[in-house]
Amino acid sequence: QVQLVESGGGLVQPGRSLRLSCAASGSIFSISAMAWFRQTPGKQRELVADVRGGGRTNYADSVKGRFTISRDNAKNTVSLQMNSLKPEDTAIYYCNAVVRTSITSIFYPYWGQGTQVTVSS
Repeated sequence: QVQLVESGGGLVQPGRSLRLSCAASGSIFSISAMAWFRQTPGKQRELVADVRGGGRTNYADSVKGRFTISRDNAKNTVSLQMNSLKPEDTAIYYCNAVVRTSITSIFYPYWGQGTQVTVSS
């Protein structure tokens, strides 16, 4: 069993910054990719940013230049630094990790419980 626990959400004014963190724990043999997704009511969950084991990153066009994803492989953590926040960034943010629980298992995606980010004046 693998657990992902997020922290750092909240209410912030437009133009300000917020940092989300996520820690993976449990039966982890290896993690390939870690990512942040977000979802608003009535819309599909969308990828915000992801980072591969080698450090390669990928961002949604809407957050490029404002958000930075980082990963600590030794601690199995992933963070999302969000700068210059906009009201349209308001969403529930979910941490995702693609995990292999043993040398013989396949990689499987796990999700955190989500953390609310609200950008409003």
